[in-house]
Amino acid sequence: MIIKVINNNTLILDDFKFKCCVGKHGITKNKKEGDKKTPKGTFELGDLFFRKDRYPSPNTKIKTIPIKKNMGWCDDIKNKKYNQLIKINKDIKHEKLFRKGTNYDFLIPINYNMKKVEKGKGSAIFIHTTESYKGTLGCIAIQKKDMLILLRLIKKNSKIKII
Repeated sequence: MIIKVINNNTLILDDFKFKCCVGKHGITKNKKEGDKKTPKGTFELGDLFFRKDRYPSPNTKIKTIPIKKNMGWCDDIKNKKYNQLIKINKDIKHEKLFRKGTNYDFLIPINYNMKKVEKGKGSAIFIHTTESYKGTLGCIAIQKKDMLILLRLIKKNSKIKII
């Protein structure tokens, strides 16, 4: 099963077509940390992280992980944990996963730059939720109602193709 992002505002899965947003500066084949672009290519998906304090465990076939207050995603190009889930440490630059806002209530890491990590090539690329469809820092964002549909459809081996 392949999720397709066919332009800056359309995500397709099977017969479902969802409005989405991508990086503020569009989609690129040459992603760099901090460029606010979404990487082009076909990628595997990670597990679902979700705010258990706000939502019950969603109906999905992929593994679910409740987000804890100490969870972050390392975006520090000087750190050996670059582009990995970490326990928050004030000495390591990171994306905080447990937020006041709702964008990270549900998030699925896109396995971009994860197998052979290249520092500076981009990190913390997720499918997450949005209310405004404003461009992201490089992620793909959809409304919560659409995320709940997507979660019911995808499987452990589903991939995302960003064109």
